[in-house]
Amino acid sequence: MLDLRRIRSEPDAVAAALARRGDDRSSIDEVLRVDAERRAKAGQRDDLRARVNAISKEVGAMFRDGRKDEAAALQAESKAAGEREKALDTEVAALDEQRRDRLLRIGNLPSADAPDGGSEADNVVLRTEGFDADGYGPHQRVPHWDIGAELGFLDPEAASRISGAMFSMYRGHGARLLRAMVQLSLDRNGDAYEEIRPPTLVRTDTMISTGHLPKFADEAYHMERDDLWAIPTAEVPLTSLGRDQVFDEAVLPLRFMAYTSCYRREAGSAGRDTRGVLRSHEFDKVELLAYAAGAEQAIACQEDVLARSESILSDLGLAYRIVDLCAGDLGNSAARTWDIEAYAPGCDMWLEVSSVSWFSDYQARRANIRYRPSGGGSPEVIHTVNGSAMGWPRTWAAVVETHRQPDGTIAVPKVLQPYMGGLEVIGPR
Repeated sequence: MLDLRRIRSEPDAVAAALARRGDDRSSIDEVLRVDAERRAKAGQRDDLRARVNAISKEVGAMFRDGRKDEAAALQAESKAAGEREKALDTEVAALDEQRRDRLLRIGNLPSADAPDGGSEADNVVLRTEGFDADGYGPHQRVPHWDIGAELGFLDPEAASRISGAMFSMYRGHGARLLRAMVQLSLDRNGDAYEEIRPPTLVRTDTMISTGHLPKFADEAYHMERDDLWAIPTAEVPLTSLGRDQVFDEAVLPLRFMAYTSCYRREAGSAGRDTRGVLRSHEFDKVELLAYAAGAEQAIACQEDVLARSESILSDLGLAYRIVDLCAGDLGNSAARTWDIEAYAPGCDMWLEVSSVSWFSDYQARRANIRYRPSGGGSPEVIHTVNGSAMGWPRTWAAVVETHRQPDGTIAVPKVLQPYMGGLEVIGPR
């Protein structure tokens, strides 16, 4: 959520920043309109409250002086003023809700370092690692859904029978390979990130804290009976670990990681990339998240998450590239995002396997997470950073396609072999 004080003091600058996202200034103007009305009514309410208090003292003095008739007249005025004060208080509360609702629907301000642009086509490829378009043999140009069927790694029919369309089922060595990747990621990052196993069903205010609500309600799974939401990413519960808390600056940055299943409706994606495991309503992911004291520390945390995710892809023997998202393609809550895309030769596609984002103080302002500066002064809102250590279904697809051998078996990357019971090659079950 944006800082209301900044919207009041720099409305043109805020509107200009939002214009880089492709948003017009109507949302800012509406916040200012509601805010001005709220402040005016709050002023009237406070004046009436002061008048009621003053009348109360005058009435008391009149009764002591025996001026009962005058006191009765003032009491009537006080009653009318009190009733109007209560009505205004109700109107102020309603305007508070209106203002908050409008603020919750406004996206974050893009970082000045985010490239300009209006869509995915304007994203900037910062660098590409390990890619040679001519370096893949015909045996690697087989899509993972065909490999999965051939080796018994994937069972889409059973998944559809059990859960419906756009769910995945891994079997045998396919399931074990997925689990090996997850464990590698947890072990690799356990040196600096505290492992958390959070709930995967969360309250509405937990989803609001990260910006997934109210704007993206249609993309989430909601259990109406209990008013709980299935998490779209572990970023949601990890961000709220510190909700309504104040930390000492000396303990920052705080770093957390979590392996969870994640749930997304993928609204509007039907018919697009729906074969295999590229788009699924349920998928496994290991998430890294940090609380930081200000922008400088946050950007260092963002760079750390990026480096850790890159190292895993490199050790898995995958080609990948780093993409700097333009302002118009940023997620609603992000100020700056670097996507990591792994190349899958069978699909002949660059697959987003990690999205590493700095959210400035946008999420923490919603969640009310602050820190006490070491040098003294009032608590300040922390900055949050998060990124996938790896989104595993797409990474799984890239590994299976990249490491397919001419005989149709899969060479297990050396880094995964300890998690596969020493297996170097996997074939049909």
